[in-house]
Amino acid sequence: MTHPCVRAQPAWQRIDFISDLHLDAGEPATFRAWAQHMAHTPADALFILGDLFEVWVGDDNQDPFALQCMAVLQSTAQRIPVYFMCGNRDFLVGPDLLRATGLHGLSDPTVLDLGTPAGHPSRLLLSHGDALCLADHDYLAFRTQVRQSAWQSAFLAKPLAERQAYARSIRSQSEARKQTQTEYADVDTQAAIDGLNATGTQVLLHGHTHKPAEHDLGRGLSRWVLSDWHADATPPRLEVLSWLRQNAQSPTRGLCRLPLSV
Repeated sequence: MTHPCVRAQPAWQRIDFISDLHLDAGEPATFRAWAQHMAHTPADALFILGDLFEVWVGDDNQDPFALQCMAVLQSTAQRIPVYFMCGNRDFLVGPDLLRATGLHGLSDPTVLDLGTPAGHPSRLLLSHGDALCLADHDYLAFRTQVRQSAWQSAFLAKPLAERQAYARSIRSQSEARKQTQTEYADVDTQAAIDGLNATGTQVLLHGHTHKPAEHDLGRGLSRWVLSDWHADATPPRLEVLSWLRQNAQSPTRGLCRLPLSV
């Protein structure tokens, strides 16, 4: 089976990975931190692994905050390649948004071939991660429904105001669920290993769970979890996962976490 693959350019010395920013007009500090990073990151390429937006109900959403976000994306994409993968909150991002901003759309999962020498992880498996949380049966049933093209076509045909009201109701249900649950489903370890083996990759990078960590899966395989972003948290959660190619200016090589300051 052939898997979607992006090949890193030899000139890329740094690649940034971010996810779960949940951008929303009600959290301006997080938006400002993200906009600043997008404008000033020294990365040569940037990958957004889902849930950039708290909610996205269609590319016809032209409210002021959505336009602000699109302007940031467009400006960054004019400077460096920016890749976007849908998450569970923004799975309705479509070709119109990608075209308007210059983003490169990614399938979930996608292989990133780093082209590094033997002895170092050279192929990463990128995913949002939600499809791998096999114990979250209710969510997976919902995911199956809303990822169907017929459901999406019918939903996007509804008036924008009706779609926005539906999104608010889903968010309210999600918040209520958080209040009653003490333990949340995590990525299934065997599913992660199976995905790595099937794609010939060594490292799985994903978000979704809001549990940043590095998991050793054995046999040279590992799972790295990206952090969510929340500038108003104590302490602020504003973390970028970066891959650095070793060179004269940077003796560090491989994946590292780079917390931002606010």
